[in-house]
Amino acid sequence: MNWRKAIILAAALSAGGTLAMVPRALAQSFRTYRCTDGTQFIVAFYAYDTRAYLQIDGRPVTLARRLALSGSRYSGGGVTLKITKAGTTVKHARRPLTACELA
Repeated sequence: MNWRKAIILAAALSAGGTLAMVPRALAQSFRTYRCTDGTQFIVAFYAYDTRAYLQIDGRPVTLARRLALSGSRYSGGGVTLKITKAGTTVKHARRPLTACELA
């Protein structure tokens, strides 16, 4: 399977709410986070893609990588994810910025 087909397959599966069913061979890493406000989400990063694929609040969201002074910042669909040495934060659904950690 070429990378373009793998990206389309991963996007189609995540759009259908089945991000967890994407074969691990396609993903570089899956991470599950729990936040101080009770939010939980799964994020997938692919070796061939600069975007982050999130499953949050029961819906899939694709986040584009944005310019960041330190660490990584991704945003899209009303969600912003920041990953730095100091920690991980997420802002979504008109909720305030909240700290998250790996579950």
